[in-house]
Amino acid sequence: MRAQGEARDAVLSWLNQNEIPYRFFAHTRADTIEDCVRMPFIGPDVTICKNVFLCNRQQTAFYLMLLRPETPFRTAMVSKALGVSRLSFAPDEALGRILRLSAGSVSPFGLLFDTQRGTALCYETAVRTTPEIAFHPCDNTATVILAQAVFWERVLPRMGVEPVAVEQAV
Repeated sequence: MRAQGEARDAVLSWLNQNEIPYRFFAHTRADTIEDCVRMPFIGPDVTICKNVFLCNRQQTAFYLMLLRPETPFRTAMVSKALGVSRLSFAPDEALGRILRLSAGSVSPFGLLFDTQRGTALCYETAVRTTPEIAFHPCDNTATVILAQAVFWERVLPRMGVEPVAVEQAV
């Protein structure tokens, strides 16, 4: 597992090397999505995502699900939408081993560290409705904000990630 500061530096370096425009905010530790939405730079034009790391029962398939802060996570609905039975929260050990992250700092930027490319990125379609989207850069003492188009059309393709849309009813 990477130290949070080391992971953050690697993410920011990757963004800069790929000439990805973003805004960076350092802040106090934000352990929950409630902490995140209270930050002064998060407003109605920015979706800060709740990121859920999941796996199948055998722990052979892993998924990173992006949700709006107010959306409750419904395992059965996501499992059905992905055609996977019995999804559950992945253990912290798998989070550290696969994405090199710790709980509280989960982010799609962690996919940069998934050298096996074994984690599928899934998202609630409603996360794309605001002009901007925000994530921790694998460190919950910082947040980066990107234009939605930049994240979906530049960041993810350069990471080699094809996201899967999941309709999630509130």
